[in-house]
Amino acid sequence: MNCNKIASKIRALARSACLPILGLTLVATAHADTQVPTVKPGVITIGSDLTWPPYEHMVDGKPAGFDVEFMGRIGAQLGLKTQFEDTRFASLILGLTGKRFDVVASALYVTPERAQQIDYVPYLKTGGALVTVVDSAYQPRRADELCGKKVASLKGAAWVPVLGEVSRTQCVQKGKAAIQVQEYPSSPVAAQALLSRAADVQFEDAAVSQMLVSQTQGRLRITSTDILYPVVVGLGVQKGNKALLEALSGALEHLKRTGQYQALLKKYNLAEPSAAEIAAAYRGAN
Repeated sequence: MNCNKIASKIRALARSACLPILGLTLVATAHADTQVPTVKPGVITIGSDLTWPPYEHMVDGKPAGFDVEFMGRIGAQLGLKTQFEDTRFASLILGLTGKRFDVVASALYVTPERAQQIDYVPYLKTGGALVTVVDSAYQPRRADELCGKKVASLKGAAWVPVLGEVSRTQCVQKGKAAIQVQEYPSSPVAAQALLSRAADVQFEDAAVSQMLVSQTQGRLRITSTDILYPVVVGLGVQKGNKALLEALSGALEHLKRTGQYQALLKKYNLAEPSAAEIAAAYRGAN
């Protein structure tokens, strides 16, 4: 890729692109003699654990999912080819700091601890959703409506203890029946329990919920209207790599202006985090 062509793309982004991170505004800038810094010239190498659909997984031997589509658009905007390196989640930050890849795109939650090791470009908000069979008269929208119900869940999911706290404070202490959480080895198995009426509702990750609705050909539906217990997800960049951080931030702003970002979020039942939610994630206040 011609350096001048890349620099021209980044300069065009710089005129109007900005993203608030930690109360600061990053503006993509470049000079004619610079280019987006990557491990391989002309390629943005992406570390991702390709085992968690629908965020990132393999389909017919090729990477697929939200992060794959998102980074494809980011790469195109920067004039870079995308190359995914399938890496287990626990090794992603180590691979990034070891310069095996340029960026981590793998549903990486923004936390204060990780922010000490890497820089972030926050780009989406996920969390929980409530799912029922499509012909059920029970249509809960919030967790406090689960009192006395059998709730199917992925075993060991982050929201299981949260539901336990809701059950204690919003149900039992108010004289209502406790929430009965039923844990299953996988999200599809939990969905089968729901379809067989062994559970009243399923509490699931928002994007996974959308996938389950699609896979069951409309036999399930999402009844919650907002993302429950939201968490902010960010692209991970090696600390101090300001040029790449700003280029990614500028490309994200372009996707927002053109509507590509919003369309992709809608496709996967995800949402854009607010500035307040991003700040809270950095503080560990989510």
